[in-house]
Amino acid sequence: MRLLVLSAVLLSSVSAFAAPDVAVTGWVVDSACAYTKGIDKPISASCAKACAAKGSPLVILKDDGTIFLPVSDQMPAESQNAKLLPFAGQRVTVTGKTYERAGSHAVVIATIAAAK
Repeated sequence: MRLLVLSAVLLSSVSAFAAPDVAVTGWVVDSACAYTKGIDKPISASCAKACAAKGSPLVILKDDGTIFLPVSDQMPAESQNAKLLPFAGQRVTVTGKTYERAGSHAVVIATIAAAK
């Protein structure tokens, strides 16, 4: 019993010191343009919106060229385009948990706002 109580105290302490969400700042662009056109800024907001309307995922393109795919951490996962669409073609700062796998980057959006 004593071990169980100690374990519960340690687990709550660890979660209290969990790393904070990371901030990612970049352009909200269509993923196809980000990869196939090699753009470093959006072509236009209307272009990104038109591609998103056809089902293309919107992504966040950082100034250094890193692309972050917004993902859901819920199951079943759902598209994050609805969160990004109001910011299509704009610079944003997203906070959330980030992931990297085999050179690709993803972010679970906690907050999103126009970048300053």
